Amino acid sequence: MLMQGKRGLIVGVANKWSIAWGITQKLAEQGAELCLTYQNERLSKNVRELAEGLNNPLLLPLDLTSDKQIVMTFERLKQEWGHLDFVVHAAAFAPRAALEGQFLATSREDFRLAHDISAYSLTALAQMAHPLMSEGGSILTLSYLGGQRVVPNYNVMGVAKAALEASVRYLAADLGPEGIRVNAVSAGPIKTLAASGISGFGSMMRHHRSRTPLRKDTDIFEVGDAALFLLSSMGRGVTGQVLYVDGGFSIMAE
Repeated sequence: MLMQGKRGLIVGVANKWSIAWGITQKLAEQGAELCLTYQNERLSKNVRELAEGLNNPLLLPLDLTSDKQIVMTFERLKQEWGHLDFVVHAAAFAPRAALEGQFLATSREDFRLAHDISAYSLTALAQMAHPLMSEGGSILTLSYLGGQRVVPNYNVMGVAKAALEASVRYLAADLGPEGIRVNAVSAGPIKTLAASGISGFGSMMRHHRSRTPLRKDTDIFEVGDAALFLLSSMGRGVTGQVLYVDGGFSIMAE
């Protein structure tokens, strides 16, 4: 029970195929007390249904583009729990039109929106979380290889993931003296709701499966295990890092 007595916020559960849901289940299995958020009432149904299998989690609305809602979320957590041990940031978004064709064609608004939700929101959460982590804590986000290399049709999301990974390093440096660790997990391609918006994603998965040393798809529970390591005391000496869970794609991508 690695997370017994630990309390944490998980942002980004959309449905049972979400990477965030794989992480949630692994943390719950290890005894964590959880708060799950949902973007709006339309998406709350899936989160509420999934939460029925957990041990009395908190469920809160949270639109990451709203500073007011972010503040309200952490005020509620302070009221309910008094402190926080970990945060999982598993949210990303770019308009569908920005995930096809050339990156060159990215509009100013699509660029702004992708970076606001996919990158800046990590910093916004960290700003509010660290006062509740007076005894230390761990913050985790999700990246992808497209932040390091050009991936067809990933476009502005790849640039946003690069900004996200840089944010991890800067936040780790800022929060390290307070005993707060900040890391990322970079998963291989997984068939999630968000991934379905990327043109040619099926071909990307087949290419990944044929080229990785493990010759298999990445699944959400492999990512969940990696997240558990980084969020628990097992990862107490790791911060400012990106942990790849992709079957070794980075070895064979060339």
